[in-house]
Amino acid sequence: MPNIEDRLHQNAPGRFYVDSSCIDCDLCRDHAPEFFRRDDDTGQSYVFRQPVTEEEIQLCLEALESCPSESIGQTDDAG
Repeated sequence: MPNIEDRLHQNAPGRFYVDSSCIDCDLCRDHAPEFFRRDDDTGQSYVFRQPVTEEEIQLCLEALESCPSESIGQTDDAG
């Protein structure tokens, strides 16, 4: 289960985030490359850009649901 307290500092402010339990499996980047990127220094993914449209949000939710380490979380926070 993702932990907001372990949210990576690279994440763009907003609803979706990746925490420090990321195992760099690449699934989020495959599902939603417009929103997730890899930090080469840490070897972990992070939210590069927050989704805006319903279609974009759905892509991020699919990435969240497919994450094997449950490292992607969401909040009600828009900023």
